Amino acid sequence: MKSREKESFSWQQAKRIAEQVQKLERLGKARKDQYGMLFILGSGANTRCSELFALKPNDIDFEAGAIRVDESSDQRTNGKIGPCKNVAAYRTIVMHDREAREALRLLERYLKKYPQPDQNGLIFRSRRNTPLLETNVLHDGLYPALRALGLPKAGLHAFRRGGNQRWELSGLNPAVLRQQMGHSSEKMTALYTGQIPLEEVKAAFSKVQHSSKSGNKIVVLENVENEPAA
Repeated sequence: MKSREKESFSWQQAKRIAEQVQKLERLGKARKDQYGMLFILGSGANTRCSELFALKPNDIDFEAGAIRVDESSDQRTNGKIGPCKNVAAYRTIVMHDREAREALRLLERYLKKYPQPDQNGLIFRSRRNTPLLETNVLHDGLYPALRALGLPKAGLHAFRRGGNQRWELSGLNPAVLRQQMGHSSEKMTALYTGQIPLEEVKAAFSKVQHSSKSGNKIVVLENVENEPAA
């Protein structure tokens, strides 16, 4: 029950949060853009925040629409870059759904605005060129934005949970979903499903009804085409 009740942010909510960050007076323009991009990419790619903090330009393949995850930021050691959480976490995330493609387009624009010194530099970094700390991102960016929007307080993992729901509701094959998320078992992926928001349930019913109507039209057309032959 605790897992089902954990907060998750949908793609649309992630975009609203990123927009709200731009209105925060305490942050400079560069930091606003950075945090906004961080939240958008976290939702679009469904990565762990430790993986986001370790991303480098050479991990992004814009032409193929993919992100390579092969390092992680250890928040227990002041963000030190090192190995991933587990073997399954080493993966290439395919960014081929609409939301993920939009996140990549925004990331490409972000990197042109804030070019990195080299391909081995961190995309999301502090003023001292060190990995970001989750506590700073939460207290300076995410929490103030959530309060302003009237959204429940939650951590960066809420973007990942929402992304998992998006992929699951799209009908993605469970094995592919597990690999995309970097999970070592179906049980772990199931913990991310949580309670699906009512608006998402209604949207799922709408898609089924639309598909059903389209299917009926196809059957009718096939019958009409077959009548002369009969």
